[in-house]
Amino acid sequence: MSKAIILHEYGGPEVLKWEDYDPGEPGPGEVRIRHSAMGLNFRDTYHRTGSYKIPGDKFPAIIGGDGAGVIEAIGPDVTDFSVGQRVCYGNGPMGSYAQVRLFPTSHLFALPDNIPDQAGAALLVKGFTAHYLIYKTFPVQAGQTILIHAIAGGTGIIMCQLAKMIGASVIGTTSTSEKAELAKSYGCDHVINYTTESVPERVRDITDGVGVPVVYDGVGLATYEGSLDSLAVRGTLVGYGNASGNFPPVEPLDLMDKGSLYFTRTRGNHFIPDRPEMDRVAGELFDFVGSGKVKIEINKTYPLEQAPQAHIDLEARKTSGCVVYLPE
Repeated sequence: MSKAIILHEYGGPEVLKWEDYDPGEPGPGEVRIRHSAMGLNFRDTYHRTGSYKIPGDKFPAIIGGDGAGVIEAIGPDVTDFSVGQRVCYGNGPMGSYAQVRLFPTSHLFALPDNIPDQAGAALLVKGFTAHYLIYKTFPVQAGQTILIHAIAGGTGIIMCQLAKMIGASVIGTTSTSEKAELAKSYGCDHVINYTTESVPERVRDITDGVGVPVVYDGVGLATYEGSLDSLAVRGTLVGYGNASGNFPPVEPLDLMDKGSLYFTRTRGNHFIPDRPEMDRVAGELFDFVGSGKVKIEINKTYPLEQAPQAHIDLEARKTSGCVVYLPE
């Protein structure tokens, strides 16, 4: 019998229960994966609390969006994957908080030989997000100066590296000097400690009073006003997460008064909606990581059994870079 972190209700980290779990046999179009590593993402906390609803509010439930491992069984009609193959995923049904799970091949990828399991487990949820934000939501151009909140987080570090590849200048926000140094090591040009500095004032100083054309904000409630005040005329606020709480209701006249601004709140499957696009984006990410153009920062690992502590640390901003679970 394998183990998994199972939820029976929404709530705090204490609802994450370490229990026996039998995933069963794979059905048509499915494989059974024995995980070697699983990614921790902030959206896992949204599913745990109910901020993002578990599909159908069905309990018991297993959360988690990305992982890597080895296929140990294949279901009927599966011809494009084989037993013993290294694989990873970062989209599709939840359920990665488990030592072993079933997963549909429609959202599965072969893990390239030159990418370690932990990097593969941490890459795709954050990488897909970073990719659509930088290349699609607001396509960053060479020479632009952009603002990324939570720059030292797993997604922020990947976004920073993608933006630097394009030729942009990056301003990032962090909460500690250690996180600031980490961000600088990945190319962030200017780091603002939001606990001691005014973000809009520093942004205006850096941009000679103009502001930035885009702010990427995965924090939400706590940063919303400062994000708007950091934008140039006709700038765009891209909301993609709500780590501090949901964004407040938008007042259209505020957008007008602050510079005819744009605001969008994104969802990944609206930008990467089908298998061909998943293949294209995953292929680019694998190439970037395999070639060393993008580095995946694994700063901490937790045994899966310690998922409650991992959530506590993540929500307390005690983590940086990518965090992964190990199955045992």
